[in-house]
Amino acid sequence: MSEPTLRVALTFDAEHPDRPWCPPGNAERILDALADRGVRATFFIQGRWAESQPACARRIVADGHLVGHHSHHHARMPMFLGDLGGFRVDIEAGRRAIVEHAGADPRPWFRCPFGEGHDDPRVVDALAELGYRNVHWNVELEDWEPWRTGDAIAADCVAGVRDHGDGAVVLLHTWPGGTGDAIGPIISGLRALGATFVRVDDLEELPA
Repeated sequence: MSEPTLRVALTFDAEHPDRPWCPPGNAERILDALADRGVRATFFIQGRWAESQPACARRIVADGHLVGHHSHHHARMPMFLGDLGGFRVDIEAGRRAIVEHAGADPRPWFRCPFGEGHDDPRVVDALAELGYRNVHWNVELEDWEPWRTGDAIAADCVAGVRDHGDGAVVLLHTWPGGTGDAIGPIISGLRALGATFVRVDDLEELPA
């Protein structure tokens, strides 16, 4: 009898850090770790981040990763519901920045900043009108917290994927140092479970 399939999508929100302890070059360190291990992932890019980190944004695409949209200003999307014109302006500004600096169109993939609005039909419908579908996550590791070490993030990732099973979408960020430390152990630990790594466009069902 064949082993059950265990596909895992590592996803990274590439955004301006909202904490002061982002080590320089952390996104590049994550890309190096993925490349060294032959893993393809999905990066949800903030438009303003792409403008400030064009070389890194373009490398994400060159390395074979999937690019999604993470808004332009990293605002909570429900805040725009009183002004859908502002909603469209933010989404279109972000898309233009991602296309210009990363060299890829992020549509149809979108992730709401902070996850806020992912379950709000008004946000979902407004995104759909612009050609997007939101991609939420199954495994959240709180890698943004300063006390989260690489070992803790990796251990919780492996446990979370094991509990969820096939098709797990993991939320990570490009800026925390703990995440940079965790990528190697995450990949090793999940491969020990028999996992294969996929992009979100390889999965038939996605958390919305």
